[in-house]
Amino acid sequence: MPADKSSEEVRAALDRHADTHEWFALFELAPVSLWLEDFSALAQLFRRLRAEGVSELRPHLLRHPEDLRVCTEGLRVLCVNRRTLSLFGARDQAHLVANLGAVFRDDMLDHHVQDLERLWRGELSYESQTVNYTLDGRRLDVRLSVRVLPGHETDWSRVLLSLEDITARVQAQRELQASERYANGLFEHSPVSLWVEDFSGVKRLLDEVREQGITDFRTFTDVHPDFVERCMAQIRVLRVNRQTLRLFRSPDQATLVARLSDVFRDEMRRPFTEQLIELWNGQIFQQRETVNYTLDGELLHVHLQFSVLPGHEHDWSLVQVSLTDISARKKAEAYLEFLGKHDALTKLRNRSFFSDEINRLERRGLAPLGILLLDVNGLKRFNDETGHAAGDALLRRAGEVLAKAVEAPMTASRIGGDEFVLLMPGADEAAVEAMQAQVEELLELNNQFHAGALLEMSVGRAVWRGGERIEAAVHRADTMMYEHKKAFYAARTHDRRA
Repeated sequence: MPADKSSEEVRAALDRHADTHEWFALFELAPVSLWLEDFSALAQLFRRLRAEGVSELRPHLLRHPEDLRVCTEGLRVLCVNRRTLSLFGARDQAHLVANLGAVFRDDMLDHHVQDLERLWRGELSYESQTVNYTLDGRRLDVRLSVRVLPGHETDWSRVLLSLEDITARVQAQRELQASERYANGLFEHSPVSLWVEDFSGVKRLLDEVREQGITDFRTFTDVHPDFVERCMAQIRVLRVNRQTLRLFRSPDQATLVARLSDVFRDEMRRPFTEQLIELWNGQIFQQRETVNYTLDGELLHVHLQFSVLPGHEHDWSLVQVSLTDISARKKAEAYLEFLGKHDALTKLRNRSFFSDEINRLERRGLAPLGILLLDVNGLKRFNDETGHAAGDALLRRAGEVLAKAVEAPMTASRIGGDEFVLLMPGADEAAVEAMQAQVEELLELNNQFHAGALLEMSVGRAVWRGGERIEAAVHRADTMMYEHKKAFYAARTHDRRA
């Protein structure tokens, strides 16, 4: 955009009129960058293009870049103020005009075409945001205001441009947007389920109860269980992340929110009541283990962290809830607990459970207690002749029989390699004899079902009625079982325990 007059010539023309001189002083000392330009060549070009039948400027300029160059070269700088020179790092106007190619470049082109389109549409006053560059190459984000001065609406020979440097503001906006993208990325791609929720309705209900003079909130929730349901209904889900949708097997947030009653149900009510009690007591950061359900009904064990976000402590209008899926850990813990009290081969209780159970029964004095002691006959010989795998199969069959025989509160335990014991709280001698008969019937059925090796067991029984250690009754049953086993081997001319 070359200058057709020097700034001194413009000043001289303005100095001939005192009032104009005062306005020029305002122009010169303005705190924003001001440019006085001549757009008359551009107006002439637009008239020619319209005469040639051009109706849309942008497509034409894209097809005819030479006309875009004419548009740019037709904008002639008449005068700039001091702020312009300091902003762009120019010694004087001549220095600036000679280097306009370094000022208006790169990302400015598209903005420039947009500005030309606005003039093409007859907008003689408009604002836009664009990019310039200082003479030393520093990028400037600027707010551009353009106005064709009164009296020049036809030929555009006098146009005033102002540039406000908004680089710092734009940079702050970019940093804010980058920070928001970063935070959003952390939220969306978190490996744990994240929920942003509004608990302000819950707080209002708690405040109303407090205003009624309630001090023992735990008792209040016990007496008014419907209040917990009301609180749960007040929770508003604002946003969830991708892991939440994957964890609960929901196609989108709207579906999940619409089916929250399928997610938070059954066992969830008690932990939520505890959460309300902690909120009542001022604990706005909480952790606990609880259960939820996927939309297809699978039970989820989760570790929940609840936090009222900073700045929202007064109304709880923004809280974050994170859910970590601990279902696999819970299953592992349950399995380890099972193994701690169960025999891995037969799935019956193990000797550790048996010892704890007789201590418990003895400590609580739960007499009478029926005891049935059983031992698999011929297991050692069977292992020697057919291998331990076949022997294990025989033990599993014994476990099946005894598991079928007992019902709570009775228990069946494997307490040795081939030894089992049934504990029957409340059973007298008749009940123990009936249980022995039932076990023998089940053994017969098992042998009919399984071809090959017979499953035979020696049995001893006793009843503990207090006044002695349970181990004494167990010993009596063991003695009876041993006598039966001796008779079994004597009948086969072989004593396994010789």
